[in-house]
Amino acid sequence: MSPIEIINYWYSEPMNKHWFSSTPELDNEIKNNYEQIWIKVANGELDDWKNTANGCLALAIILDQFPLNMFRGQAKSFRTEAKAIEVTLHAIQNDFDKKIDIEKLAFLIMPLMHSENIEHQNLSVKLFTQHKLKSNLRFACHHNDIVKRFGRFPHRNKILERESTPEETAYLESSDAFKG
Repeated sequence: MSPIEIINYWYSEPMNKHWFSSTPELDNEIKNNYEQIWIKVANGELDDWKNTANGCLALAIILDQFPLNMFRGQAKSFRTEAKAIEVTLHAIQNDFDKKIDIEKLAFLIMPLMHSENIEHQNLSVKLFTQHKLKSNLRFACHHNDIVKRFGRFPHRNKILERESTPEETAYLESSDAFKG
């Protein structure tokens, strides 16, 4: 499998209609077709993909997006988050963000938006602003506000077996809560 095959799948019709509203069938499709490559990438077996812009984009999708589908509602869905962030930071440091088509760039930056580190959150907002990705910027600002307020994403507490603070519990019970 190549980076282009990953990118072509992720940006295909009707896949792109399900980026933020998946179905159990799609989650199973991704797991059946891509779990083995996710394991290889998680183990560093395809780190040479980091040498190209498309390779970094494919790695970010595999490490950040695929596990959210494959392991929905499980702690394992966050297992490769740190590695996804490393890939994104590497890509930014090498100006690969300037070599990726603008309509595909959001998923390279997205691991920063999923981070519970406020510096990553701030960089996410900066990059979405810099690249004029306005629809993504709105969500990046929202994620940033949550991490600024709580230091983490409260909606992950149950999955990650973390104790919620009273403030987090009140937030999660409110109509304003982000549920992931």
